[in-house]
Amino acid sequence: MRADDTRVEIGSVASRIDTTAAAEGYGCYDSKRFYPCPLHYWGMRPLRSPVIPITTRTAIALVHDLGWAVLIWLGCYWLRQGQDYSTLWQNAIKTMPVAVGIEFLCFVGFGLYRGIWRYSSITDLKRIALAIGTASLIIPTLMLLWRGSEGVPRTVYLLNPLLLLLAMSTGRMFYRWWKEERPLAHKRLQGKPVILLAADGNELLSVVNSFRRSTSWALVCILEEGMNAHGREVAGVPILRGWKRLPEMADQYKASHVILVDVNSDHNRRREAYELCETANAKLLLLPRVEDYMSGRVRISSLREVELDDLLGRDPVALDSEQIDNLVRNEVVLVTGAGGSIGSELCRQIASRQPALLVLFELSEFSLYALEQQLELQFPGVSIKTIIGDVKDSPRLRQLLLSYRPTVIFHAAAYKHVPLMERDNAWETVLNNALGTLRLAETIAAVRDEVKLKRLVFISTDKAVNPSSVMGASKRLSEMLLQIWSTRTDIAAVTVRFGNVLGSTGSVIPKFRQQIARGGPITVTHPEVRRYFMSIQEACGLVLQSAVMGAAHEIFVLDMGEPVRIVDLAKDLIRLSGYREEEIGIEFSGLRPGEKLFEELLTDSEHTLETRHAKVRVARYSELPDAQWEAEVRQWLTQPGKLTDIETRRGLARFIPEYQTMEPAANLIELHPSRSASLQSKL
Repeated sequence: MRADDTRVEIGSVASRIDTTAAAEGYGCYDSKRFYPCPLHYWGMRPLRSPVIPITTRTAIALVHDLGWAVLIWLGCYWLRQGQDYSTLWQNAIKTMPVAVGIEFLCFVGFGLYRGIWRYSSITDLKRIALAIGTASLIIPTLMLLWRGSEGVPRTVYLLNPLLLLLAMSTGRMFYRWWKEERPLAHKRLQGKPVILLAADGNELLSVVNSFRRSTSWALVCILEEGMNAHGREVAGVPILRGWKRLPEMADQYKASHVILVDVNSDHNRRREAYELCETANAKLLLLPRVEDYMSGRVRISSLREVELDDLLGRDPVALDSEQIDNLVRNEVVLVTGAGGSIGSELCRQIASRQPALLVLFELSEFSLYALEQQLELQFPGVSIKTIIGDVKDSPRLRQLLLSYRPTVIFHAAAYKHVPLMERDNAWETVLNNALGTLRLAETIAAVRDEVKLKRLVFISTDKAVNPSSVMGASKRLSEMLLQIWSTRTDIAAVTVRFGNVLGSTGSVIPKFRQQIARGGPITVTHPEVRRYFMSIQEACGLVLQSAVMGAAHEIFVLDMGEPVRIVDLAKDLIRLSGYREEEIGIEFSGLRPGEKLFEELLTDSEHTLETRHAKVRVARYSELPDAQWEAEVRQWLTQPGKLTDIETRRGLARFIPEYQTMEPAANLIELHPSRSASLQSKL
């Protein structure tokens, strides 16, 4: 078969099928027929053509293999004892061309000269073994049929393939070792000493070999836990038991860097590694996920420093990607509040799942423009519409729904900053959060015959549980209104409730970073204040997961893990920024208006049930408010004029029994300290 045969008639259907089958490892082909190939069952890709590529390197490889074939065939006769050596020597010379010729044909037929010796691997050794094994079967058969071959000792048939396999494999492995080790031997001495922390031996050899080939790092030892490999070596690197020996080993080897291999481990392991590195005065680096590293998407140079997310107690979350894809793929999806932290991340995750159209609804011109630019750059194939508008504007909402007819809506538009909304902005917060949700629901109901909406997802907060702030109370009011509305419609309207997200607009993390950049101090409200945290990516992923599971008027509560003390968060951030706590300092400023020491995820009248996802639970209410309550709330929200902060809080306390209004008195103390007690009792 000619080498060019593999390239002819590729345009035809038959040849295209044959080419694909051969390329995927199912057989060999020529221009006319497809031939199944037994090499597939050995885990090796079959060859397109047995023709030898004529190069200098191929010639050297041929001389090496054929030279060993000749020497070993003659050597096997020399090792033979108890017979006339002159007769044996004559027989060896006579049969040698036949044996070596058969071996040569097998070497070529099994593609030994298409590989590159520098990258010899188990696959190449398999090919050598298969070629020699095939030759060892053919040679005795032909020798028995050939009368001139009488007198070939049986030990020759046994020793020849074994010695030849050893010689050919050793030559290739030695060449690879020589090419890899010699150029890097002196360069590795210049690399930074580094210690590897591992808890899983899977793919450890590949990771270690990559470090050994690196000129930037000098891997000095591996500290393991759970591998039971103490005292052994991997590629010459010693393995020692116990991460707790890190300070000792770092001092012994003068290592200033430590690399954690099992970055997919739980957060407790990451926290333990981080604290050990702090004790050893070494910097902790994280290796990319092993599957990404092995696939070639990332390299050793992609090592990253520890981030706050790695220490906050959030383990990786598995999502039902197929169900989420079915929810948004080829659908028209509307996101209100698209320019916010949650809204923009929702848009990114939705865009990655190929919706037919993604509609961005946002009041802020700059936020909408910035998001549009990001999405067009990251997802050029996704159709995007950018709409400026106010969620309280019913005519604008009606125009929007009738123009684009969304089938899925994510309602993320809200005011969320607790202290800012507490003073002088209370009524605007209620209007934007509660009235905006009501107007959206009413508009959907008004156009439901024209707009075939399947699902409405409302983004809520843990601050809606036993709220102590106007923002939290407005969100709780929105939840209750939406639940009542959803009982009168066939649209699946679900609420998703979760806590703080890292790095969101107005969160403590950006503020702490700014304070550290200014040299401190970091201001924390109270030594014991605790909050739930998760990353924006995880929160939005679980919002999408909840959306596919939800039925009408359900509230989903995301598993936020354990609450984190804000002062501990500040200390971690100081250390991650390369400072000591004494250099930056932490000051306590006292709780701000509307803040609580602890946030909750369930009200006193709620309980949760498990769902099919471990990180999502569904909250069940004992009962919903009646129609009179709804009518009074609607009248209160739509009244003309503006309410003061105190009037707003009084109204919220009237409609939300669990609302713990504490701040009105605090506001009035500044004006009338003597009346604080009586005012507090009235409120």
